[in-house]
Amino acid sequence: MRNVPLEAMDGLRVPVLPIATDYPPGYLLRWHEHRRAQFLYAATGTMLVETDDGAWTVPGERGVLIPPRTRHQVRMLDVQTSSLYIEPAAVPWWPASCRVVDVGPMLRELLLAASDIEGEYSAAGREGVLVALILHELAALPETPLHVPLPVRAPFAALCRSFLAAPDASVSNAAWARTVGMSERTLTRHFSAEVRMSPAAWRVRALLLAAIPMLRHRSVSQVATDLGYSSPAAFSVAFAREFGMPPSRLSTRNDSPSAT
Repeated sequence: MRNVPLEAMDGLRVPVLPIATDYPPGYLLRWHEHRRAQFLYAATGTMLVETDDGAWTVPGERGVLIPPRTRHQVRMLDVQTSSLYIEPAAVPWWPASCRVVDVGPMLRELLLAASDIEGEYSAAGREGVLVALILHELAALPETPLHVPLPVRAPFAALCRSFLAAPDASVSNAAWARTVGMSERTLTRHFSAEVRMSPAAWRVRALLLAAIPMLRHRSVSQVATDLGYSSPAAFSVAFAREFGMPPSRLSTRNDSPSAT
């Protein structure tokens, strides 16, 4: 199915509803939740997924597992998506929080084929076998740690969401402490207790996540400069330390070997 609302199909008595959707650039799918678990795949572009307690960046050819009844919003950056809406009983192994996963060539082809499934289908027919194979593949996908936790309590939630909306390498603990009327020591203690990261480490990770959509349109060297790193090599080391891969894996622009 393509470009149909989930609400019109959710009552169908099938374990998986495949729906492919095209979104205009920059489209914000505002806060909502689903009764079913959702596998949301970005065929192109980048998706920025946010829940009450975390933010996930999903580059092209990756997907995100979203638990049922999880409030979330998604910003679509030049994205074509394929979604699978799955009855929770069909995926008892589904994670309790969002998870970004790599999607290989086989699953990409299966998702493309599934987008042509219309309405109800027989579990014993071709469509049912295709869906069963997709579920097996989903259970084996490797996780990519492209996320940052978000505090729930004020005033830290507002600080972090504001930073995600406009990442700025010049922001310091002192600036955050002034904003919330705390000492730097108190800020660090309470923030670290809630998210298990120091404020400075959190901002570094959030800043590097912000680099991911930039890498679709700029070279590693350009992104390193834009984010305030002293060199492309320093940026690449920081990126690989956080996410387990060099930024060149996500860049669509040519760059010098020293930058990757």
